[in-house]
Amino acid sequence: MRIQELFDLHEKVAIVTGGGRGLGEQIAMGLAEAGAAVVVCSRKKGACDEVAEKIKGLGRQSLSLPCDVTNPDDVERVVEETKRAFGKIDILINNSGTTWGAPVEQYPLEKFNQVLQVNVTGLFLMSQAVGREMVSRQYGRIVNIASVAGLVGGDPRFMNAIAYNASKGAVISFTRDLAMKWARQGVTVNAIAPGFFPTKMSSGLLQQFGEQILERTPMGRYGGETDLKGAALYFASDASAYVTGQVLAVDGGVTAM
Repeated sequence: MRIQELFDLHEKVAIVTGGGRGLGEQIAMGLAEAGAAVVVCSRKKGACDEVAEKIKGLGRQSLSLPCDVTNPDDVERVVEETKRAFGKIDILINNSGTTWGAPVEQYPLEKFNQVLQVNVTGLFLMSQAVGREMVSRQYGRIVNIASVAGLVGGDPRFMNAIAYNASKGAVISFTRDLAMKWARQGVTVNAIAPGFFPTKMSSGLLQQFGEQILERTPMGRYGGETDLKGAALYFASDASAYVTGQVLAVDGGVTAM
């Protein structure tokens, strides 16, 4: 295959959870630009509708679906509606996530469980439901959105979010183990670990501690509006057909320090 064919997603169908804003929107648009039909889902359907319309504006097919990834019925419905609309699922981007900040000694158990429920259990439910289809077809690309927070400890001066860090560490271990489980079924499972990107989730942190964060970032800037597209396309395409169980940090050099 020529290099253009390796990265070509025409005839491919992708599901992007949490695709209605932020990093999920960036990835959804990137996959569509490469030719994929994209199903955008999250709890906020209005935001997904807007992204789906942008994708259709590129001449690609898109579907907007409401989904709480912690609800097994919602997850199964997304899978069934995607199959009904497009006949198959080739790519899953597990991007839905949440966080909560507090010092460890004051961290509410309810919030700790809530973060893990969304970031880990939701990722498991989506991977399981979509993975059944991929395994039956002997083809699939699963890309989990982890974080540099899952690779290193958080500085307590501005990163008091132990549930988030723990959940993203779990995502990385989940990625490696699932990659082993489905390697011979034609399904690759990889993860992207973003650094600091300006999103709704990170806005408060960056507004308060942005100067310190940039000082600790070798490139001296936050992630931009296109910085995840290439990494996501690589893992979602046949360019990475012999790559599984890997974690790619897209962090401006933070984890190289």
